[in-house]
Amino acid sequence: MAFLLLVCFSLIISMSSGADNITANQSLSGDQTIISKGEHFELGFFKAGNSSNYYIGLWYKKVSEQTIAWVANRATPVKDRFKSELKIINGNLVLLDESNSSIWSTDVNYTNSNLNSVIAILLEDGNLVLRNGSNSTENIWQSFDFPAHTWLPGGRIAYNNKTGRKQLLTSWKSNEDPAEGLFSLELDPVERQYLIKWNKTTQYWTSGSWDEQNKIFKLVPEMRLNYIYNFSYVTTDNESYFTYSLYNPEIISRFVMDVSGQIKQLSWLDASQQWNLFWSQPRQQCEVYDFCGAFGLCRESTLPFCNCLTGFIPKSQSDWNLNDFSGGCVRKTNLVCGRTSEKFGFLPISSSKPQNFTSIPVGSLAECERSCLNDCSCNAYSYVNNNCSIWNGNLLDLSEDNSNEITVNVKVASRDLPSEKKNKGVIIGAVVGAVVGLVLIMGLVLLLIRRNKRRLVGKTSVEGTLISFVYRDLQAATKNFSDKLGGGGFGSVFKGTLSDSSIVAVKKLESVSQGEKQFRTEVSTIGTIQHVNLVRLRGFCSEGKNKVLVYDYMPNGSLDAHLFSVDKLLDWKTRYQIAVGTARGLVYLHEKCRDCIIHCDIKPENILLDGDLCPKVADFGLAKLIGRDFSRALTTMRGTRGYLAPEWLSGVAITMKADVYSYGMMIFEFISGKRNSEQSQDGKKQFFPMQAANVLLGGDDILSLLDPRLHREATVEEVTKLCKVACWCIQDDEDRRPAMSQVEQILDGVLDVNMPPMPQSLKLFVFSFTHPFFFFSTE
Repeated sequence: MAFLLLVCFSLIISMSSGADNITANQSLSGDQTIISKGEHFELGFFKAGNSSNYYIGLWYKKVSEQTIAWVANRATPVKDRFKSELKIINGNLVLLDESNSSIWSTDVNYTNSNLNSVIAILLEDGNLVLRNGSNSTENIWQSFDFPAHTWLPGGRIAYNNKTGRKQLLTSWKSNEDPAEGLFSLELDPVERQYLIKWNKTTQYWTSGSWDEQNKIFKLVPEMRLNYIYNFSYVTTDNESYFTYSLYNPEIISRFVMDVSGQIKQLSWLDASQQWNLFWSQPRQQCEVYDFCGAFGLCRESTLPFCNCLTGFIPKSQSDWNLNDFSGGCVRKTNLVCGRTSEKFGFLPISSSKPQNFTSIPVGSLAECERSCLNDCSCNAYSYVNNNCSIWNGNLLDLSEDNSNEITVNVKVASRDLPSEKKNKGVIIGAVVGAVVGLVLIMGLVLLLIRRNKRRLVGKTSVEGTLISFVYRDLQAATKNFSDKLGGGGFGSVFKGTLSDSSIVAVKKLESVSQGEKQFRTEVSTIGTIQHVNLVRLRGFCSEGKNKVLVYDYMPNGSLDAHLFSVDKLLDWKTRYQIAVGTARGLVYLHEKCRDCIIHCDIKPENILLDGDLCPKVADFGLAKLIGRDFSRALTTMRGTRGYLAPEWLSGVAITMKADVYSYGMMIFEFISGKRNSEQSQDGKKQFFPMQAANVLLGGDDILSLLDPRLHREATVEEVTKLCKVACWCIQDDEDRRPAMSQVEQILDGVLDVNMPPMPQSLKLFVFSFTHPFFFFSTE
């Protein structure tokens, strides 16, 4: 008896002290766990949030915040982990509950195998496998084939070509029981793309291009981030699958089908002890199908994202308090159909067009409204371009953040609609008070208006946050545009002084063919963009052919005047901070504006410096004002030579990755302190990016690339990091270039960056310096 107790005790000690396997004579119960050899993952019982249920799962051992990566009994929890056990029975890993009933099993059908030698091993990559003995390397079963909500490096998202079986990632809210979630990710083997589905039926995102009808978007380019992740697609006769790995195995990373309906790539940061979002798709929360539930309206610009329509309340207020909006909203007052149709009214809202509508033939707006009013099952209607659409079911996927908004009229009980009668008394009182007040202060208001007109030269009106200037007053402020600060592909910039003594930069635009209304619309959009690393637009002037923009004045001028000047010298710390600040400005333009803004002309001349040498990107949004033809001007402007991405020359559509390329070319100049194509001291032309790439890839002295005026006063780590980033940014294939948000994270030290490959186009650029007419004019 003592011997048996000793054996049992030794088994318990071995199980809880870091064993990486379960053998046929062992079981796991209570607080016992097994740990992978390198202590990256741990397997055991866990409890989700405040639930009383327990599950068998594995989590990251080296992460302070318990993060579940895989769950076995997702649909069948246990109540008592001490009376439940995980053990090997007949060659299968089986979970027995309190009543000794099997509630989960690996279900392997053996033909020829020694069942007593089967062993369960937790591997370093987070894969729980069954093998025929500890010396075997062949997996009989593996958890990678049955993912939960997390796709680990080395795992697969696969499709069995013979059986049609799919491997799914299914969303799970980590603080609740991991039952089947609303969203899933799977593989489409025909199109070689991912599909994100809602409730596993409605497909709304894929790795193809955006499709408004089916709610789909391409994900594959996001996964070609070969400087950190190596994604690949494999197909055989038996199966097709996507898999990925990390170039740096020390990075703790996970790919998750999140409860938000977005797929997310996250990395663990030891410094901050938290998960950092690397990228996600869809990018915007309101692009997730039915995120706000029935009759919920999504607004990207407000928190929380979801609000119920007027006349509706959350179906479950407690869920909404926890930011779970999936239950949607219900009417405050139920509609009673029949003879009392006068008790119904319609609430007009601006939204993207919900799906699942029915088109009916009517001749007018009134007929369309009447059809819905008289149909007991109709919840809303819209009438656009003489087409009547009605919705008989719940309204899903309502969002204000869409360029294709229409007016949807939602049926609501009259008592819950805004009513003129309800507000009549308040309105009468307000009118009386307003009249009395107006009589008393009208004179004062008029005096103040006249006074302000005298003080503000050219400020004839205010449109939103922008001031509309008069052209002749801007002529006076700039001394007839005589004090020129600089110029570029969009026009010339002049220094001006307004009557309130504030100094401004006045830009006269060239080749603007837009009409008055369209110009004002585009400028108003630019005027709403505010960021510490973007130059603020103060106002504009549009009088006939005279199109002028008025900006804040930057006392330290443009970056080129400091970077390439013999009289001024930027130390390394300042250069690095300018690189970081410029990246942040571009991140805002590319990812955080309502509509992505591609700058199209990133170069030192368009990076301005304020009094503290804080960088501010200038001329953003002007590409849309000028139009696609402005590229002809860019290729002949001095200072732009060498910054344009190869796709400009091929005539294909320009994306934000063109800005990434230009940023990379500019970063090389931050390091060298001279133009990329500047002549060396012996009078020979050399191409610095090629030189930098050779030194970087050859492992040579990286500080030899540094501006000689800095006398090697820079850190090897930062110079190496900038060189790597620059080489990744100028890759020939734009899909291999990082997004600016990833560049920002790398420069901030949040992400590591791998050694880049040699961009093949560098050889072509070397050729262009001996044949300058080949690519660009040398004007």
